[in-house]
Amino acid sequence: MKTRVKLKPGQKGTKKLTAQYGDTLVCVRYRYDAENCKKMKTVELIVDESDWMPPKARYPAGVIVPLRIGSQEKSLQEQVRELGGRWDRSQQLWFIPYACIAGTTLEKFIVLETRKSAIK
Repeated sequence: MKTRVKLKPGQKGTKKLTAQYGDTLVCVRYRYDAENCKKMKTVELIVDESDWMPPKARYPAGVIVPLRIGSQEKSLQEQVRELGGRWDRSQQLWFIPYACIAGTTLEKFIVLETRKSAIK
């Protein structure tokens, strides 16, 4: 099944649903099932809302963190390089600002202890 169109409330194709669901409507999607020759209109609704406090970041944004990435993981190394990471040959670690990798899969490669402390 493929989603071709995602519309925000109030856009053409959402008027009736906006009137029906009001502020709880998040979006309308048009999905197509080629196998069964069906077109479906789906809605995303807010069903519950409560206060939430985001968790504190593991490190301040400006801190340089060390990453241990295997020598065979070339795609991850390239990803770190593109984000501004630098290789330290003596420690065999990559160093990159935490803000560059926060919320990405690269966070799991952070090394908690190194021979030299991370440079700030």
